[in-house]
Amino acid sequence: QVQLVESGGGLVQAGGSLRLSCAASGRTFSSFDMGWFRQAPGKEREFVAAIRWSPLITSYADSVKGRFTISRDNAKNSVYLQMNSLKPEDTAVYYCAVYRSGAPTQDRYWGQGTQVTVSS
Repeated sequence: QVQLVESGGGLVQAGGSLRLSCAASGRTFSSFDMGWFRQAPGKEREFVAAIRWSPLITSYADSVKGRFTISRDNAKNSVYLQMNSLKPEDTAVYYCAVYRSGAPTQDRYWGQGTQVTVSS
């Protein structure tokens, strides 16, 4: 059974930093992309960042470019999101996902989510 466990969320003041972690288990994830998505109250889930298996090509939403950094450790089946210069509009539940490139939402593995709250 595939399981994704996120950690690292919390409450931080604007301008602060947080580091999210996600550990995946239950199968082999070779060639899978890993990514972070977020959902704010009353809004749809949106893409934040993703990283390929190899080479480690990354992509980011425009709203987080230059502030967030995604990384992964393939040996640990883990993905990380370093979030700097946080803004109140970054407040959301953050979900990690593991998926084959191009897979639709329903075919992705999802974590349970971790709350990030940025106070002004």
